[in-house]
Amino acid sequence: MAPATGPSLLQMVLGLVAVLAFILGSAWLARRSKLLSGTRTGTLRVVAAVAVGTRERVVVVEVADTWLVLGVAPGRVNALHTLPSQPIPPHASATDNGKFAAWLKRFVEHDRES
Repeated sequence: MAPATGPSLLQMVLGLVAVLAFILGSAWLARRSKLLSGTRTGTLRVVAAVAVGTRERVVVVEVADTWLVLGVAPGRVNALHTLPSQPIPPHASATDNGKFAAWLKRFVEHDRES
């Protein structure tokens, strides 16, 4: 078997670079399109999320028939409140942060009064 020569070695290296670029590009595209991080897996569902800082969020997660209000920051997740699951008003959604935040505040205050 003859050792690899210049042109065949170059072709092999370029092929390897092309395959690695394809793998990295596919992973980047999957992350951007959120294919890898679904919001619903089994009995766990993200109801809504609101940004409260540059890297902090308040997230409402539904587990079975309970909502968990979680404070999420880099490297930390804190349970803030637990609520019975409720139907989400039609005007409140995970993409409509302002209205959902106001609704969540009213709901938590109403829950404390009860």
